[in-house]
Amino acid sequence: MRPSLHFVAFSSLIGGDLCQETDQATRQVAIIGAGPAGSSAAYFLQNFASEAGIHVNITLFEKTDRIGGRTLTINPFDDPAQRVELGASIFVQANQILYGSLAEFGLTTREPDADADPIMGIWDGDRFVFTIDQAKPDWWNTLKVVLRYGYTAPQRTQQLAAATIAKFLRIYDAPIFPFRSLTEAAQDLGLVEATGVTGEQFLNANSISPLYAHDIIQASTRVNYASNLALIHGLDTMVSLAAEGAVAVVGGNWQIFDGMAHRSGATIALNTTVVGLEKSQGSASSHPQYTVSTTSGSAPGSTSAYPVAFDNVVIANPFQFSGISAAEGVLQSTIDQIPYVQLHVTIFASPSWFKPQFFGLPKSSKPPGMVLTTLAKTDNSTSGVGGVGKAGFFSLSNLGKAANPQTQQQEYVYKIFSPEKVTPGFLSGLLGAKVPETFTGKSSPISWYHPHVFHSYPKAYPRVTFQDPIVGEGVYYTSGMESFISTMETNALMGKNVARLIVDDISGGPWEDKQNVLN
Repeated sequence: MRPSLHFVAFSSLIGGDLCQETDQATRQVAIIGAGPAGSSAAYFLQNFASEAGIHVNITLFEKTDRIGGRTLTINPFDDPAQRVELGASIFVQANQILYGSLAEFGLTTREPDADADPIMGIWDGDRFVFTIDQAKPDWWNTLKVVLRYGYTAPQRTQQLAAATIAKFLRIYDAPIFPFRSLTEAAQDLGLVEATGVTGEQFLNANSISPLYAHDIIQASTRVNYASNLALIHGLDTMVSLAAEGAVAVVGGNWQIFDGMAHRSGATIALNTTVVGLEKSQGSASSHPQYTVSTTSGSAPGSTSAYPVAFDNVVIANPFQFSGISAAEGVLQSTIDQIPYVQLHVTIFASPSWFKPQFFGLPKSSKPPGMVLTTLAKTDNSTSGVGGVGKAGFFSLSNLGKAANPQTQQQEYVYKIFSPEKVTPGFLSGLLGAKVPETFTGKSSPISWYHPHVFHSYPKAYPRVTFQDPIVGEGVYYTSGMESFISTMETNALMGKNVARLIVDDISGGPWEDKQNVLN
């Protein structure tokens, strides 16, 4: 999103003598992790520092061979000309940073899964509780919703989601932005009433009918956050409904963050894992400096100190998964260790459509191309692995088609979200033909297969306090945002927030205070 505040370079306003005060030695900044938060932090840090007349050298450490974190594409049949999103697949109009980056980096968008089957069904493991044809006119689908759920439930839900998102959008502007305390920001935004209760409680308190919540809204929280309404807070529940204007970048959403990283001018150290942080010895600086220890992909067993002492460090990935050892004095506050969802994402190609018998449908019918799920009548919020319930998976969708280079035929490409590895038996039932243990092969109905496991997002249990972004003197942390809202956009927002805090801390106070001196 493009923020409404436009910062003007301090040095260009105050001229000669005072400008010399900002002409200081170059600051060395380490950013650990080149996902949305780290790439955004690098990009905005360079911008903000330039405006303030501060010289920064940024080193962006990334343990993998690519930029983008949980945003990545894969190639069906290993064909670079064919791509599908494996990770975060869409963003929406309300995402000011991501949308604002499109023109900046010369990126174009597409409608997500435009070639996919338009029929969407919600399945509870026993039956489809609701289906809709997205190719039909809006009035037809609205009528179908009203006939099953009444008029007030969808109307109240839409109003509640809009009001909640409107509260959140104030976070981009002063006086909320930049924030040193995410807890205080959440309180000032009036959102702790949503984060402090479950989605089920939040919807009930706002008079949303239980049937509509169970079928429609819970299907949305399951596909977006692999969580049932009784185990996810109200804010993420509302975020899962904010799909207006959903788009994806042609060629992959990761290109936004790749553009940010490269436009920042950072030294990008790929295949480099940060394993240790400690205060530098004998620093002549007036503030602590830090030594970063790394291993590389070419020598994974060999640890070495990076040959630069850093004035600031940004930890831009979940600390509990980072493997970083922080020496005494680096962290002045404990970083929350929070439970994450382990999500299995399975993408495969087949010439076969789903078999109707798998869903208990008549043999002559065609199952929906997008199957979202909810709990069955006999389930509760913790039934099955990860609360998946009788359905056994969170979502199953046809993404469109891809060309099989061996047969030169177009085949269906599918994506499954599940709490466990998909088995050959499950796929055999789904496709109506035996899938071997190898998944692919001469007799298999599956021609190409790609499984992946993500720590995709936190289990967003209700809470009213959040990890703050400043965790040490000159040390910042971005992943506290994930317990508040976990999206590409909000991770990028926290990266931008940390970048603003670093520049403010270097220059001795908030930028707005310096502007006020001139008035």
